[in-house]
Amino acid sequence: MKTRQAFHCPVFRIFPIILLSIIFIFPHIPDSYAAEKRSLPSDFSNAIIQVAKKNIPSVVHIEVTARQEQVRPALPFDDDPFFRFFFGIPNAPRKYERDVRGIGTGIIIDAAGHILTNYHVAGGATKIDVLLSDGRKFEAKLVGSDPKTDLAVLKISAKEQFPYATFGDSDKTEVGEWVVAIGHPRGLTQTVTHGIISAKHRRGITDPSGYQDFIQTDAAINPGNSGGPLLNLQGEVIGINTVIVSSSGGFEGIGLSIPSNIATHIAKTIISHGKVERGWLGIGTQDITPELAKQLGIQTSKGAYVIDVAKGSPAERAGMKKGDVIIEYQGKDIPDSNTIRNEVAITAIGKEVRIVVLRDGRKQNITARIGSPQEATRALAGSVKERLGVEVRALQKKDAGKFKSATGGVIITRVEPNGPLGKIGFEAGDMILQVNGQAITGLDNFIELVAAMKPNQRITLLAVDHKTGRSGYVQAVTR
Repeated sequence: MKTRQAFHCPVFRIFPIILLSIIFIFPHIPDSYAAEKRSLPSDFSNAIIQVAKKNIPSVVHIEVTARQEQVRPALPFDDDPFFRFFFGIPNAPRKYERDVRGIGTGIIIDAAGHILTNYHVAGGATKIDVLLSDGRKFEAKLVGSDPKTDLAVLKISAKEQFPYATFGDSDKTEVGEWVVAIGHPRGLTQTVTHGIISAKHRRGITDPSGYQDFIQTDAAINPGNSGGPLLNLQGEVIGINTVIVSSSGGFEGIGLSIPSNIATHIAKTIISHGKVERGWLGIGTQDITPELAKQLGIQTSKGAYVIDVAKGSPAERAGMKKGDVIIEYQGKDIPDSNTIRNEVAITAIGKEVRIVVLRDGRKQNITARIGSPQEATRALAGSVKERLGVEVRALQKKDAGKFKSATGGVIITRVEPNGPLGKIGFEAGDMILQVNGQAITGLDNFIELVAAMKPNQRITLLAVDHKTGRSGYVQAVTR
């Protein structure tokens, strides 16, 4: 009786079904898995082959020549006239110029022969030669450049159309996605390497004041790859390889690329206008820290906290206020202050944009019209006098004789005796070359840096005395 009851137990009723499943279904699972596993290396290998075949014709090798100033090493008793006369040493100049050569990579971006590359590859070149994969060589001209994003556009010409690359949407890339790099590392033409996207939104690595938002990759990149493409497996350019993070000077697994969405905007602007004009909103922002989020009573650490709104700026006219937290711009989430800065910069001047902010814990929609760099300069010019107690102008041709080695900077035209710079001895005619280690590329750049300063902030300036021509670092405190 007990045996029969046990036999009719529900467990034993389903046992034949389980047994049949094991016999007829399970044996097929390993075969299916093995087939899929076998197909992956083949598919992956073919994908890279196709990416290489498609894009190598549009990737070019760039050779540049530039004039570089050199300083002659000082000799013993170099400044002693008697020593010179006695030993017959000629009175040679301490500085001289010589030609230096460099290499890089570029991408043909249209049939007309426009080439996108890095500013540090071609920005200061006096001669640029471009070698195509089919062996043809062209002399290229510089259409325009943008040091803040380290991008430049070249142009070559021929009767026939050129092969060109297609660009993808860098915002849609994912960490872990396979990528391919093509370039000319150390002059080895048409080199193809592969890896993955290691991270996104790497910033403040080379130039804290630059418009940086790098894609990080472990695809092998070395000197000579600069300006070359980073491609997805669909063969679309999703980045411009720009810099490596390395202690040895060679590849160590950390390469950085400018996202294609930034690069295409800069390229189109340079081709259309010959220069880059960035949009201006007129706000100063900072990231949301956990402590600040707690202080503001918000549940997120994402967003850009508005710490300043410039008078007469588009932001002020739109009703934006100090203390707002920007969480959305044109339908795109804003995770930090760098993102809103970059998004505004690539927005067309005059365009109306929709911004969502948190104010007193509630969402508010704000519509603003993006301003121009000229508006920004006029509105922010007063910040130089307010923070440093000086007025400045751009470097001009007439200053070349007095400041021979200077290629950038601003000239002080007026000094308040009791202002921050007046108190430490600055005079009209002196020149400022750097602010906190950042080279001054022009008047707009200087005004932008000063406008971002806070009251009572200690800063370090590299300046040139107009009387002696000597340069040196000086510390000051803003007011």
